[in-house]
Amino acid sequence: MSSPPGALTLDAEALYGELLRGVRALRTPDTLLVGITSGGAWLAERLQKDLGLAGAAGVISSAMHRDDFARRGLAASAQTQLPFDVNGAHVLLLDDVLYTGRTIRAVLNELFDYGRPASVQLAVLVDRGGRELPVQADFAGARVSLPATQQLALARDAAGRFSFEVEGA
Repeated sequence: MSSPPGALTLDAEALYGELLRGVRALRTPDTLLVGITSGGAWLAERLQKDLGLAGAAGVISSAMHRDDFARRGLAASAQTQLPFDVNGAHVLLLDDVLYTGRTIRAVLNELFDYGRPASVQLAVLVDRGGRELPVQADFAGARVSLPATQQLALARDAAGRFSFEVEGA
C-alpha cells in the first residue's frame, strides 16, 4: 500500500546510512548485533556485512512473549536464532520502528530466556513516539510523528534496498 499524496515520506536508504553511523559509534569490538524479526533482522544482517563483522548477526522474535499472544498467535516470520552465547555478551538490539515499546519488552524477555547479557542497547531506524512503556532507543535514525491509525512498515526489495510504506488511515 503506498502513501497518499502529501503524506509522510521517509528515505529508508538515507536513514540506513544514519543508522550505520550510529551503530559504529555505539558498538565496541565485543558488541553482538541482534535484529528483531523481520525489519530489525534485515537491518542487522546488512549492518553485519557493511561493518565487516565475522559470523552472522542474531535474530530474535517477540512472538512468544507478546502481551497480545492470545490474539496474534505465533507469527510466520523467523524465530529466534542466536549464534553465540548471550551470557556476559554486549548486545545491540536493532529494530526498524520503535513505537509503544511492547515489542522491545517482549524481546528482552526472549533474550533473557537465552542467558544474562552484560548489557543491552537499542538502535532503531525510526522512533515514532507514542510510548506505552518506559523504553527508549540509544540511537534513532529519525524521529517522526504519525497518527495512531497509521503504521510505518519497512520493506526490502530483491537487491536488499530498504523503503518505507505508510499504511492505514
